[in-house]
Amino acid sequence: MSSSEQDTEAAPEAAAPTDTAERMADAAARDYDITAGEERLVRRPMPTLDVVHDRFARNLRQGLFQLVSRSADIAIEPVQLLRFSDFLGALPLPSNFNIVAMPPLRGRALVVCEATLISALVDALYGGSGTVHAPIEGRDFSPTEQRVIQRALGAICHAYNSAWQDVYPLKLVPDRSETHVQFVDVAAPGDTVLVNLIKVSVAGVTGHIHVCLPYASLEPIRSVLYGAQQAREMAEDRRWVTMLTREIQAAEVTLVAELAHPEVTVAQLMSMKPGDFIQFDRLPQLVASVEGAPVFICHYGTHNARYALRIDECLRGDDPHWLGGSHVH
Repeated sequence: MSSSEQDTEAAPEAAAPTDTAERMADAAARDYDITAGEERLVRRPMPTLDVVHDRFARNLRQGLFQLVSRSADIAIEPVQLLRFSDFLGALPLPSNFNIVAMPPLRGRALVVCEATLISALVDALYGGSGTVHAPIEGRDFSPTEQRVIQRALGAICHAYNSAWQDVYPLKLVPDRSETHVQFVDVAAPGDTVLVNLIKVSVAGVTGHIHVCLPYASLEPIRSVLYGAQQAREMAEDRRWVTMLTREIQAAEVTLVAELAHPEVTVAQLMSMKPGDFIQFDRLPQLVASVEGAPVFICHYGTHNARYALRIDECLRGDDPHWLGGSHVH
């Protein structure tokens, strides 16, 4: 092969890298956000979470009533998708930050109670009128306020755990409390978090509770959160329970309280005739039963010129759900 033929054969091979470099130089660079896929995924409707939050509102209303003996108005806002740094930056200060574990999931969640809510709960718990509140700005929470916070946190976690009970065994378990936002480290500043905002009104004062869950911790139960069919089944189950509860509450039962249990022989029984007396000792307390199941311990006497039973103790336990949702404050 002549030298000219060799140069001709080698020319395309030498030109190929140059052409590739020119095409790469002409191509425009495009930005790629590695978190965009997560945001698109999270912004989808989460019907199961909506059902859980409805339950949470009902449970929390009952829990706060048991805490302060006053009815509370609960309103839950739609779930927000935020970066953790943006969430912390929007919180009013001072606030109480409670870091909680969330077994069986990994990681930590955050429950934030605003100062206005804490002040309202303290006022209601100690019989205040709801018109005067001690300012919290510029100082730490007092020991009394911290005790009320811990009791309120217990009610919040119990209500939240009960709401998840039929969906997934998720539990919020208190770990520690912080008063300074810089010590809150449940997620990195750029991480995506789900924020549940609860508006609570007690004695005319409104405050907020924020429940912040890192989305990365919820990744293992993503199919549960986005399961529309499961949410529909849960809603249907709730309607069925409501209907059944209504029918049960309307049913009539016979309450029986036995005054005494005298013992007689067969001979005495056979010899009795009208006008005879059966003597017995009056019991200090009576047990009232329904269908043989004891429900009350009572005293026997009169009330408004009629025979009556005064209930001393309920034997049904402390759970008010035995009468259905309409009887739960």
